Amino acid sequence: MSILRVQGLVFCGAAILLAAMSATLGQLGSHIELLVIASLILVLGVPHGALDTIFARQIYGITGLRGWICFGSIYLFLSALVVGIWLIQPAIFLVAFLFISALHFSGDPAQGTPWPARAFYGGAVVILPAALHAAETTRLFSLLAGENAAGFVMPWLGLLSWPWFVGLILAAIQRVRSDWVTAMELFSVGILSLVAPPLLSFTLFFCAMHSARHILRTIDYSAQSPRFFVLGAALLPMVGVLAVSFTAWYFLRTTPIDARIIQIVFVGLAALTVPHMALVERVRLSGWITPKKIGLS
Repeated sequence: MSILRVQGLVFCGAAILLAAMSATLGQLGSHIELLVIASLILVLGVPHGALDTIFARQIYGITGLRGWICFGSIYLFLSALVVGIWLIQPAIFLVAFLFISALHFSGDPAQGTPWPARAFYGGAVVILPAALHAAETTRLFSLLAGENAAGFVMPWLGLLSWPWFVGLILAAIQRVRSDWVTAMELFSVGILSLVAPPLLSFTLFFCAMHSARHILRTIDYSAQSPRFFVLGAALLPMVGVLAVSFTAWYFLRTTPIDARIIQIVFVGLAALTVPHMALVERVRLSGWITPKKIGLS
């Protein structure tokens, strides 16, 4: 069994366990709980995006100081554009963030998974919390983008939630014979997103499924030593993310702490996701086929 399938099964076990425990779990309310969740996302989830330098080098052949300065400038410009939209048009930001997140997450399942199953899977973590956790989801969206934006989005998510869950379960059933591990992943993401508290379900999904799977695929794609090369590629971008996060924490110091945590985490994720997708989606759509190496030693 491949390492990706093992990782998928580990996630499935954790997801079902958290969903089963959700009856005893309250919504996250204290600042400490939110800080723990934010730290987990930052430490375990964000590093997969820090590996974008690998794709930049292998796909576009970026080398030398001038090339990396150009790449970094474009990357930062796209990130700043996302932050600007959040500041000026938070409702547009929220709708776009949910859409691109669902689109990006749809790349997780194994090759050969039909696009309807991918669509239901990718949208599950975004849409399904509105079914049983509408009040908490509304609160989180309000902290992130304001009450007007949350009020615009939530009725649509509520309308989609149960049909989306049924579609996801049917997609899982359809995959049982041909790929039972992917079927389990579809089912587990659905149950987790529907039942568990929204922030907890997103954190487990983002860290244990999406980020972990991307890192494993990147190690295979780069064909480099996972101990040294991947760590080195991720180190500098992660330092930059931490520096920006602390800077944002300072500039948002007058914002209530709950809103500050949510905004730094999720606006930050959105700002990183857009340039990240510009690099990774090309690889994902090609089936993670490793290109001819260009001397990455």
